[in-house]
Amino acid sequence: MYYPFFRGKQFELLAIRESAGVIADAGFHPIIEPVRETLSGLERTLQELEAHGGAAAVIINPRHGDHRHDGEGLEEYLQEHYGDNDAIIPGILLSNAMSTRDALQSISRHDGAPLMLIHAGFTDGKGLAASLTTEPITHAFLDARNTLYRRHFRSGKRILIEDGFERMKNSAYGPIDRFSDLHITYAELGGDGYGDFLTVGDYYSEGGGPAYAVAIHLTFIDPDQDGAMFVYHFVSDSNDTPVDPAGKFAQALDKLIAQVDDPGSNILETSAVSEFRELHARSHFPGLGYIKKLSIRHHLETLADFHA
Repeated sequence: MYYPFFRGKQFELLAIRESAGVIADAGFHPIIEPVRETLSGLERTLQELEAHGGAAAVIINPRHGDHRHDGEGLEEYLQEHYGDNDAIIPGILLSNAMSTRDALQSISRHDGAPLMLIHAGFTDGKGLAASLTTEPITHAFLDARNTLYRRHFRSGKRILIEDGFERMKNSAYGPIDRFSDLHITYAELGGDGYGDFLTVGDYYSEGGGPAYAVAIHLTFIDPDQDGAMFVYHFVSDSNDTPVDPAGKFAQALDKLIAQVDDPGSNILETSAVSEFRELHARSHFPGLGYIKKLSIRHHLETLADFHA
């Protein structure tokens, strides 16, 4: 049903581990693109999912991070640890830099085993589809609305993924943006499931500079807008210098708590919101990565509640 796309940074892997029970119970299937050379964080994450009866796809040829030039280690790792586990499956990312021949060679190494193909700009859909014999394949399309390309892949499961999060400088966010309606419309668009890039977006960088502004992003579903999903941006006020990130977080958190406490709020009282409340009560700044982790957890719990 829901296939959230994660890059394997520490705060994202932590969000998966802490939400493993929610993910498994809801039947969600994370797609993970490992971006760190060390696989210890990924291993703990997959073990936690496995312990809860969850499933995931791990991209073995990432286009970002430490494995982008050589994914052989990832493929060997998955084969060694999860080769007989149909719940943790390899994913092959098909980019516009990959030829049809290269794609088929990669796919052939998994003949007969569960596999996910992540279509990410690959151009010869017709030629690839005509040559595919491997089953079962799950197709994840990162351009969810490209029906012309997707029509060639009628067999197997089809997952529609789009980026609902418009990334900008923290200080530039308005109070609210539309996020997506794909959780409602994916079946009408010909999908068997859907996905997104959570409250991070389809953007990757190795690291960031000092934060001039702190923004907390919380998604919510609005029943008065046909169940569409929106995202609140709670942004700090003193954004002229990068000093005092704790003070900036406090400003943003004050706005979050006020919105959550509003009688007309559609923000779900998730475990992540409870942690935000605790941080507010303690006047504690846990770090920017921790804030992103809580936003991701809130997003997962919101969709789990929607599908319950």
